[in-house]
Amino acid sequence: MDEVQSPPDERSDMDMDALAGIQLTLSKIEDELQKVKLQIAKQGISAGTSPDFREKLEALSQQDGEEKVVEGVFNGQQMVGPDGKHYSIPANYASKSKLVEGDILKLRILPDGSFVYKQIGPVDRDRKVGKLIKDERGNYAVMVENKVFRVILAAVTYFHGLEGDEAIILVPKDTDSEWAAIENIIKSSTR
Repeated sequence: MDEVQSPPDERSDMDMDALAGIQLTLSKIEDELQKVKLQIAKQGISAGTSPDFREKLEALSQQDGEEKVVEGVFNGQQMVGPDGKHYSIPANYASKSKLVEGDILKLRILPDGSFVYKQIGPVDRDRKVGKLIKDERGNYAVMVENKVFRVILAAVTYFHGLEGDEAIILVPKDTDSEWAAIENIIKSSTR
């Protein structure tokens, strides 16, 4: 049975009121976002942006007998497959392997449903030194000069890092990034 849609001029007042409310809410959210960006800019802090990995994702998936093989790009927390799907990576694997944004990974999905990851294409890396910081929600990051890089909690806990410690991080070379891998932490001498 075909659905019959009423012409736009016959929409109910309730629909128009709901739409107006949504538009007002979006406007308020945009205003708040601009205020937050201004506050960050005033403090001279810039957050990194994740690179666009679409080019790397174009031809990275295949089926191999009973198991499925997917190749994808690490985005700082997960692997993004060529189909745009996000595949969870255990935090301890990502931190132990020191994965950085842009690394190419191969995921084998075994017949029993288990995931086996392998790093097959590491990107060139830069090493940076900064201070470990913690936000009000308990998330850790590393501040290098006036730039903040997010880090995986598993790496911070592995090195027994605390706010104020010096952190050596790895980031993609010649590419802006939001995330970094912790290579090591040097404990603050004030404790």
